[in-house]
Amino acid sequence: MRWIRHHLVVIAGLLTLAYLILPNIVVMVFSFNKPAGRFNYAWQEFSTDAWQDPCGVADMCGSLSLSLQIALWATIGATVLGSMIAFALVRYRFRARGAINSLIFMPMAMPEVVMAASLLTLFLNLGAELGFWTILIAHTMFCLSFVVVAVKARVLSMDPRLEEAARDLYAGPVQTFLRVTLPIAAPGIAAGAMLAFALSFDDFIITNFNSGNTVTFPMFVWGSAQRGTPVQINVIGTAMFVIAVLIVVSAQLISGRRKKTALPK
Repeated sequence: MRWIRHHLVVIAGLLTLAYLILPNIVVMVFSFNKPAGRFNYAWQEFSTDAWQDPCGVADMCGSLSLSLQIALWATIGATVLGSMIAFALVRYRFRARGAINSLIFMPMAMPEVVMAASLLTLFLNLGAELGFWTILIAHTMFCLSFVVVAVKARVLSMDPRLEEAARDLYAGPVQTFLRVTLPIAAPGIAAGAMLAFALSFDDFIITNFNSGNTVTFPMFVWGSAQRGTPVQINVIGTAMFVIAVLIVVSAQLISGRRKKTALPK
């Protein structure tokens, strides 16, 4: 009991992590299943057929490609705009700055169904044709807040004396930004970009309201669940999970290596 009390926080953390990873493990296991019927909900036998033909289901890879394109462009737009907004909110004093700070959190706090209906009303009043561009605009809009929060936290922790030292060494504004400010803010920008990509790729509610006849991967999965869930969905989910884990682990290894090389010998 004494050992358990001493390691209670670690045990609770590991149990929480296992609880979070369990659904991903189930998806990975069932990606090697060969179901007897249309639904991939019960284990039948081990098979790699789905991995050998991940695009064997009609229109699935097309919807996946569309989701990746939207997520990529929404991430770029939200990251650029969100980073500029974060720097402006931290570094400058202007009228209505407090109000803008509050408004940034509204897309994060507002229920998605309310935001989706509001965006649909806006697009219909403007006479916009629902499809790729309306989805992209909607995704960029709601991802923007998450990028601003991530970058703003990083910018607030920056030491302004580093930039002052660069200016004292005759570095111009552009050179100071590229060689000092941007590298320091890069982890926050990268975190915001990764979060934006994941949110955009995964979104269903806002996309469903503003997609028209366009079908993204989450909408394809939802539609497939009504008729039958092909194993290829689990294959794509497993591949996305493994890629995300590899990116995070690689980033941690690179960061740790840089810290070791930066230490004085």
